[in-house]
Amino acid sequence: MQGVGFRPFVHRLAAELGLAGWVNNSSQGVFIEAEGPRASLEQFLLRLRTEKPPRSFIQSMESWWLDAAGYAGFEIRPSETGGGKTAIIMPDLATCPECLHEIFDPQNRRHLYPFTNCTHCGPRFSIMLSLPYDRANTSMKRFAMCPQCGQEYRDPENRRFHAQPNACPKCGPHLELWDAGGAVLAARHEALLQAVKTVREGKILALKGIGGFQLLVDARNDEAVRRLRERKQREEKPFAVMYPSLDAVRADCRVADADARLLASPEAPIVLLKRRAALAPAVAPGNPNLGVMLAYSPLHHLLMFELKFPVVATSGNLSDEPICIDEREALQRLRNIADVFLVHDRPIVRHLDDSVARVVLGREQVLRRARGYAPLPVRLTAGRPATALDTASPVLAVGGHLKNTVALAIGPQVFVSQHIGDLETVQSYEAFLGVINDFERLYDAEPRWIAHDGHPDYLSTQFARSLLAHKAGPRGVSVQHHIAHVLACAAENELAPPLLGVSWDGTGHGLDGTVWGGEFFLVTATACRRVAHLRQFRLPGGAQAVKEPRRAMLGMIYEVFGESALAASDAPPMKSFAAADLPALAGMLRSGFNSPLTSSAGRLFDAVAAFLGLRQIVRFEGQAAMELEFALDGIETDETYSFEMECQEQTDGESMLVVDWRPIVRGILADVKGKLPVGLISAKFHNALAEVIVAVARRAGQPQVALSGGCFQNRYLTERVDARLEREGFRPYWPQRIPPNDGGIALGQIVATLMGAR
Repeated sequence: MQGVGFRPFVHRLAAELGLAGWVNNSSQGVFIEAEGPRASLEQFLLRLRTEKPPRSFIQSMESWWLDAAGYAGFEIRPSETGGGKTAIIMPDLATCPECLHEIFDPQNRRHLYPFTNCTHCGPRFSIMLSLPYDRANTSMKRFAMCPQCGQEYRDPENRRFHAQPNACPKCGPHLELWDAGGAVLAARHEALLQAVKTVREGKILALKGIGGFQLLVDARNDEAVRRLRERKQREEKPFAVMYPSLDAVRADCRVADADARLLASPEAPIVLLKRRAALAPAVAPGNPNLGVMLAYSPLHHLLMFELKFPVVATSGNLSDEPICIDEREALQRLRNIADVFLVHDRPIVRHLDDSVARVVLGREQVLRRARGYAPLPVRLTAGRPATALDTASPVLAVGGHLKNTVALAIGPQVFVSQHIGDLETVQSYEAFLGVINDFERLYDAEPRWIAHDGHPDYLSTQFARSLLAHKAGPRGVSVQHHIAHVLACAAENELAPPLLGVSWDGTGHGLDGTVWGGEFFLVTATACRRVAHLRQFRLPGGAQAVKEPRRAMLGMIYEVFGESALAASDAPPMKSFAAADLPALAGMLRSGFNSPLTSSAGRLFDAVAAFLGLRQIVRFEGQAAMELEFALDGIETDETYSFEMECQEQTDGESMLVVDWRPIVRGILADVKGKLPVGLISAKFHNALAEVIVAVARRAGQPQVALSGGCFQNRYLTERVDARLEREGFRPYWPQRIPPNDGGIALGQIVATLMGAR
């Protein structure tokens, strides 16, 4: 791991034990030669593991005994740049307590300095130009250290010993406040104070942070938040909020011990919490949860210290675009959103959004993986479930279309990129291309395999196929979307086959040409075979049904009750449609025209949400399913709905288990007529889905069950399924550091390529 103070630690340990020799960085990792009495060397090897820096981890350590070379002392040698590049790059880390103390100490030379850092904290991945991690290979190379910073950098006893971004007010980056035209309004600390004044006045501030620009506005000011929504073109999707302190978070939200640890961790993600006090209604309309984070950089700490109230802190972009990282670019792209710009002159090498996480069953679950987590690798082990690790790599996986990430496998390490986003705009596609080029350059990799999704219309798939058509050498692999979900979960949890994989999400191109999303797979050492799925129904309008859950509802009703049920246009579920629209939609369902079949659990969630009157048209992905989950808040019941299962013979002679959810819908209809509360109906529906997974697991007979796909972002569903499987004697696993949504697809594509599963 490079960027955590490992070489200074080795130097201090060697000096304490009286050893001679050297340590250096290379593109492969850390190399050490230590010379001295054998007992001292054995102690050295032991303490390397037990006393290593807190943010480091040793994935492998090999040692050899050599003849003495006669070293005079112990030194940190210059880094070596040759050979294959496999060293692990450290993510950007939140400000450590020691640096925070210095920032607010009037006697310290870094008092109020917004770019304070040391070997324990600060920027890493966002400023790195190339391996190995040395100042000359970062965007800090333009800032020459002053004599005092240089002395710290060279002093083995100083915690800034070889801290590559080391700087101070004399020699480091500084702030400026610009107006929307780029004119300088103020500089250094005065720029920060004027930015604070702007936010207090209800204006929108564009802040150049660690991994890109953020848009900040007073979270208590509903008019200002609505103005931000209008300018950013973000209708209802919740905004994240930054708080000045943990105590302030506790005043507005329920914060368990695990939540507090995650908020204050070096990764410092946005954490989803239950809120109990209202900020401006426009911050998170209709949402009982709040995405909360604490200040994580010196600049944020100084800003929040002055403000002393929560602010919306959202990505500096228009919806569906990547965040801005350059101040001149920001002036162009954000000038119609922000009123003023707080910028600095330390270049950002690559964009890094704020990560998003929540606590599930006492453990963190990352929902968006970026700052603080990327690009830490997942280490694959032969048979768990990947094989052919060294002979197949490098492998490039280009991910899916939504929540895109890419991944690069070099030997057993899979480096998973930061969140790129939905490939819906020219800017997001350019960011996607940039991240691929960035990874290949950082690791000097020429992929031998390129893995992509099976959906022919995904931009990531089209890129991969175009690259394969015009570039000699690499071979292409098409990986089915839901297989990738399951294998990503299995790889992260180091599961050895066989196992049952449950892959539930909204949409994925199925191998039979239909839309999958409620799938069960039997994973063996060399294959991933679909063994069960939810009963299919039609989606009138195809892609439009994703944006209109009411269309999924029509397909569901048609499947359960037939076309005659659609004629009752005065029935409550039909009221959101114009009467003239229903005959045309019924005709689409009858003929199958532009009405693909789907087994999607996500679309089933949508249909039930629409049926219960919760959401007919969504403003962002997953909104209907989220509101169905919100409806059961506070309800505790084991009541459930019944369902049926049947085995169907396939053309290849294999049998397929099909879960018939129609009895669930009939039960919901009866409860609606009986005027049961919507929350109780939602709870019974969620419980029924958990029982579906338990029933299929019993049929499959595999003790290990891997849960993945966007539906397992639903906390209630995940916790209910986990509890029920454990009670029945199964061992459930779910994604934690790799998102369960499409942000994990690239990892699964890598694993499928290595094990030969498609």
